[in-house]
Amino acid sequence: MKTESMLKLVLAALPLLAVSTAFAEYPDKPITLLVGYPPGGAADLTARLFADQLSQQLKQTVVVENKPGAGGTISTSNLARAKSDGYTLGIGTANSFGVDQFLYRVKYTPEDFTPISQLVSSPLILAVNKDIPANTVGELKDLIKKNPNDFNYSSSGIGGSPHIAGLMFEKAVGEDILHVPFKGGSDSMTAIVSGQVKYSFGTAASVLPLGKAGRYKMMGVTSPEKSPIAPDLPSLNESGMPGFTYQIWFGLLAPKGLPEDIADKLFNATQKALSNKQMQNKLLIEGNIVKASASRRQFKEFAMEKGNESLDRLKASGIQIK
Repeated sequence: MKTESMLKLVLAALPLLAVSTAFAEYPDKPITLLVGYPPGGAADLTARLFADQLSQQLKQTVVVENKPGAGGTISTSNLARAKSDGYTLGIGTANSFGVDQFLYRVKYTPEDFTPISQLVSSPLILAVNKDIPANTVGELKDLIKKNPNDFNYSSSGIGGSPHIAGLMFEKAVGEDILHVPFKGGSDSMTAIVSGQVKYSFGTAASVLPLGKAGRYKMMGVTSPEKSPIAPDLPSLNESGMPGFTYQIWFGLLAPKGLPEDIADKLFNATQKALSNKQMQNKLLIEGNIVKASASRRQFKEFAMEKGNESLDRLKASGIQIK
């Protein structure tokens, strides 16, 4: 009889257990944060510092998973295909909102994502081979105007932020300059040191290590004025190229259709994570300035606007993937 009574109690409890499991509070298992770039770069460093703080806010492990390749579109494609339950998130850029669709045969559109919040923003840095007889942006511009065929520039890949900045620089100088794409920021910067290319734009994470070691010249930043990521450098806008400004950013994305309550929880947790002063200082050292969005709607509008700006610049150049 005791066995029969116990069995009845267990059977009676099963529906309650099922309901409890079905409505377990998010998140009740580890979260994956996809990054479309190699370890050690600006996106990866941002993701890892942010993931640590986000995991503390959500009281759940956040695992960074690097899936580099094809300008970050491999990772972004995986994000677009992921289940919309809040357990797969991704680091997005302006390219996710226009450039990717123009350059690559991707199946996702901007509508395939739930934008959560901007995370950071930063200017790029102009790095120049140290044997070039120019020490300012104005002097470099004059040299290129005299002998444009003697110059070329590198980037971390076609359509990426350094490439778009390079296209802007071509327009500002008024000359067509040979572009040499590489598969990452590190290779792009090494090419300047070796003399394979004459200059490049790059993230602080890519440029500063070799620049501080004196392996090439750092001539300026692409922010409207001086930036705290490299306070000794002038802005291009203030040193011979008025109006030349370009900022890159990383943001937190989820697949489309994310339930509103989970999206709001992620947004609120992100705001608290980004307010951590220690993380802000670490990000600044790595070349990124924390820029939390005011709301999810504001971030979506920002992402669409900046995505369209990057796409317009790329279309104007006539560049296409072959």
